[in-house]
Amino acid sequence: MPNAMVIDLSHHNANPDFTKIRAAGVVGVIHKATQGTGFADAQYAARKTAALQAGLLWGAYHFGTGDDVDTQLAKFIGTVNPDGTFVLVLDFEKNGTTPANSMSLDQATDFLTKLEAQTGQQPVIYTGSYLTDVAGSQPVADLAQYRVWWARYSDTPHLHATWPDYWLWQYSDGTNGPDQKSVDGVGPCDCDTFNGDEAALRASWVG
Repeated sequence: MPNAMVIDLSHHNANPDFTKIRAAGVVGVIHKATQGTGFADAQYAARKTAALQAGLLWGAYHFGTGDDVDTQLAKFIGTVNPDGTFVLVLDFEKNGTTPANSMSLDQATDFLTKLEAQTGQQPVIYTGSYLTDVAGSQPVADLAQYRVWWARYSDTPHLHATWPDYWLWQYSDGTNGPDQKSVDGVGPCDCDTFNGDEAALRASWVG
């Protein structure tokens, strides 16, 4: 994959070496911070410090669920303490097999709107085929204002009609997808490409 590379991690990725990750050509790391109303990733804070020390850009994502939006938002903000220096992301995807456990389209819009209002920073939405599942194939006007981090493990992203282009494209989950699936310092992981070079990624990082 051309262009600047980003990876996304969670506690499931054991013992990342951020110095090696940066030396391997990765520019940024987006790490899971919270999920729903109760879960906070115990690795988040220490890894943020280590990644920044290694010269990497940092980001935080919240995995949305069907739980109360305001409670989820409070959990995310309280965990990551947004200060305008790192990207904020809502992970909008299917959560298990019970529909009520997954965040709805209305909840996602509410979360993004309130997150921006409370932090003064426009967040990013991470999504993929789940958006088509819940919204169909037509553009979703309420989401079009947000940059999209699109998930599709294929040679091309095939974006939802809501966006003319992606900000990030997650092209591999470490097993599926084309091109590079493993990074020195962490091994197989979610790999993402930015639609531009490193300088442009750094300029666009916090929105």
